[in-house]
Amino acid sequence: MCHDMPLVPPPPLFQGGGGERSILGKINSRDKGANGERELANILKEYGYKTRRGQQYCGDTGAADVVGLPQIHIECKRVERLNIYDAIEQAKSNAAAKCLPFDDCNLPAVFHRKNRHEWLVTMPLDDWITIYREFEAGKVLEQE
Repeated sequence: MCHDMPLVPPPPLFQGGGGERSILGKINSRDKGANGERELANILKEYGYKTRRGQQYCGDTGAADVVGLPQIHIECKRVERLNIYDAIEQAKSNAAAKCLPFDDCNLPAVFHRKNRHEWLVTMPLDDWITIYREFEAGKVLEQE
């Protein structure tokens, strides 16, 4: 045993830092994501939709995070820092993977929220225009 070396306690087992992801951070991140999916599903239920978490926890990695909004592929992000372009690409890719030939695809949308903020929805402009045109058409029908 070398007595000249100072005794230095080992670094904490689960402490992240220096850009590294710790084991605890991954667990917390996964739990935060799952909790965000449940939270979003419950909020959408309050609006009258029969929503629930998707099947990604069963190994279906292309599944929507929350299902039950017809024609919308929901990618749910409950993080403090979000690369929205990466998230929308993931939603677009997953939505396209679930398309059937000659069938309308679900519109990709990222529902996201960080701590102490409201939920936001981000989607490609063309898809938003599709939804808005349907909204306008519904208003015209109401006036007739």
